[in-house]
Amino acid sequence: MREVAAGLPGDPGPDPAAIARVVAAALDEDLGPEPGRDVTSQSTIPADEQGSADLVARADGVVAGLVVVPVVLDAVADRLGLGRASVEVVVPDGTRVARGDVLARLVGPVQVLLVAERTLLNLASRASGVATHTRRWADALAGTGALVLDTRKTTPGLRALEKYAVRCGGGTNKRMGLYDVAMVKDNHVAAAGSVTAAVEAVRARFPDVAIQVEADTADQALEAIAAGATFLLLDNMPTPLLAEVVAAVRAGEATGGRIELEATGNLTLDRAREVATTGVDYLSVGGLTHSSPILDLALDLTA
Repeated sequence: MREVAAGLPGDPGPDPAAIARVVAAALDEDLGPEPGRDVTSQSTIPADEQGSADLVARADGVVAGLVVVPVVLDAVADRLGLGRASVEVVVPDGTRVARGDVLARLVGPVQVLLVAERTLLNLASRASGVATHTRRWADALAGTGALVLDTRKTTPGLRALEKYAVRCGGGTNKRMGLYDVAMVKDNHVAAAGSVTAAVEAVRARFPDVAIQVEADTADQALEAIAAGATFLLLDNMPTPLLAEVVAAVRAGEATGGRIELEATGNLTLDRAREVATTGVDYLSVGGLTHSSPILDLALDLTA
């Protein structure tokens, strides 16, 4: 069997520091204060016993999060003062898998494998669930020219992993946080007094960041463009109104330049292509990260 890299090909992967923090917190929960203990495994399995295990898909889906497996294994080994386990990845993140497929093979101290089991399964199952859900949206939009975006509606502490999982499923990341892109929404407009005032305030304070503006009406969209916005979130618009606003914005691009348009709010898979045909560039779907069920994975000892 050929050995392959765990990560999504061509992707830098999730931030290693963020993954290390998540793994440390998860092990603290499971093992108690450092170095921690597994009272069952440490009682029944000799510390020097070696073995192997397969990471297996228990359902069809898209795999993601295999990049965390060696991180978890190494962290457990270091905490317990045991030898490190090795990981042979069978399929990389982003691969469609079927029930029964072996995703990776693990070899090393059996205590390490079993202590790490739940943490690595929790993280990889969560990531794979996000990737599987995202793939449904990406497939629904195939050929339309529109892309599915994620949002900041992520599980606290898991943003780097969940946004990576979105990429594994064929989706696109929007902003990573409040720091990298300004997003002017209705509450900001209310506080500033108008769309124009809000855009100008952001530009004055943080001239280096891109500005996106949420618009509920055609008038708001056109005001945002006049203020200099080049990315609009068209929020909760029925398809006919969305089409009208897109047409109005596109009509002005010949003189004003390209505007990126995102449909957001109340989007469902069954109307994804309908929304895409209005000419938007993106559909943002908070449910990719806040409502994806896990993909069932298991770790089975083989020797």
